[in-house]
Amino acid sequence: MPNNCRKNHLFKGKSRLATLIGLLLIVVLTSSCANNCTKRTAVFAPSVGVCTSTGNAELVKTVNVDYIEAGVQRFLIPFESDEKFAEKLAALQQSGVTVRACNGFIPGSIKSTGPKADHDKLLKYAETAFQRAQKTGIKIIVFGSSGSRNIPKGFDRDQAKAQFVSLLKRMGPIAAKYDVTIAIEPLNRKETNFIISVTEGHEIVKLVDHKNIRLLADFYHMLRENEGPESIVEAGKYLVHAHIAENEGRHYPGKNGEDFTPYLVALKQIGYSGSISMECRWGNFSEELAPAAAYLRKQIAAVNVND
Repeated sequence: MPNNCRKNHLFKGKSRLATLIGLLLIVVLTSSCANNCTKRTAVFAPSVGVCTSTGNAELVKTVNVDYIEAGVQRFLIPFESDEKFAEKLAALQQSGVTVRACNGFIPGSIKSTGPKADHDKLLKYAETAFQRAQKTGIKIIVFGSSGSRNIPKGFDRDQAKAQFVSLLKRMGPIAAKYDVTIAIEPLNRKETNFIISVTEGHEIVKLVDHKNIRLLADFYHMLRENEGPESIVEAGKYLVHAHIAENEGRHYPGKNGEDFTPYLVALKQIGYSGSISMECRWGNFSEELAPAAAYLRKQIAAVNVND
């Protein structure tokens, strides 16, 4: 092959190689940029709801609130007939308001822990609630229920913990059957003597190890227990729901100007895509609901702006 032809052939070969390398670099850099940009610009936009009776559905429709968090015992009424529940469901459907979650799960008369624990009765009650939740489209059932889970005085704490974990291991598959997730709610020491931090709840949920048993972060209880937002980050993927109220007086967001942004930042950091329900005390619900929702949404927006 003549020298000139050989040089041209080598040049073309190198050119094609350079082109291929360039294309590969572009693909890698584009992919990397896309991933990094997604992390930087992902919008934190949790749904905002309110814990209230479905009787307030018409009012909730008039304000910037996405859903109601109702009560298991008041709305799903597991002790009542299917006919009575059907009436409640029909009234809700007519209102056009969404119920996304329910709290007030287990009555204090059915014990989760202690010598009087009755898991069979509790699970039968729970299955009725889950069936009705599925019919309503409810995805989250909050397990606070301090009266049920409180450890009786003198009862061994490790035994009570084992009882509770055993209960949840049995409850998880039933919840899965009806496409419901149980969110364990850590409370504060004035309300219960068992599971008073997100960290403690996180430990329980990991022990249960079932996809339909997850965790809730309640900013009010965290503030009462001086639990910082790092617990939210540590819980990460196990968090599926959140509650909010101001520390002082458990008032609605904005009453005293409480800054919730450290907790909201933590939720954004873990990629939280769930909801936040205002579970608080109201002076005049009809007048305070809209400003409370606006105040919370303003703090959520600030988290995105300052990221």
